[in-house]
Amino acid sequence: MAGHTDNEITIAAPMELVWNMTNDIEKWPALFSEYASVEVLGRDDDRVTFRLTMHPDADGKVWSWVSERVADPVTRTVRAQRVETGPFQYMNIVWEYAETAEGTVMRWTQDFAMKPDAPVDDAWMTDNINRNSRTQMALIRDRIEQAAGERRTASVLAD
Repeated sequence: MAGHTDNEITIAAPMELVWNMTNDIEKWPALFSEYASVEVLGRDDDRVTFRLTMHPDADGKVWSWVSERVADPVTRTVRAQRVETGPFQYMNIVWEYAETAEGTVMRWTQDFAMKPDAPVDDAWMTDNINRNSRTQMALIRDRIEQAAGERRTASVLAD
């Protein structure tokens, strides 16, 4: 058995703003609540390799891993995978963006499997990722919509 999650949210903001803010990896600690730091290890065109470090968990443990993302600005998709897999056998994530009348739909699809000796199984991790994705997506939506509102206000004031 493997894990699979599929979550999406509509952000009342233009595609360009959503795309730029969610793909500015260096600023992820200000966009997500779970990341303490991001260290870019390499960049080649639209491919970036980076280390994510989370805030300490309830037991004081700090989780960190290396991932790689390839952004395709033409199709508005991003494919990512963990390079350092930790408790996962593999972890692949696809981010998809679509413009709608209400704004920009951002969708995250994650496919993974836990290692046999991992402290949790695929079902537990699926529930955890679904819960966490909804929380992080709502936070990202709120922060991007706030930025969009500030840009509209600045634009009106400039006119």
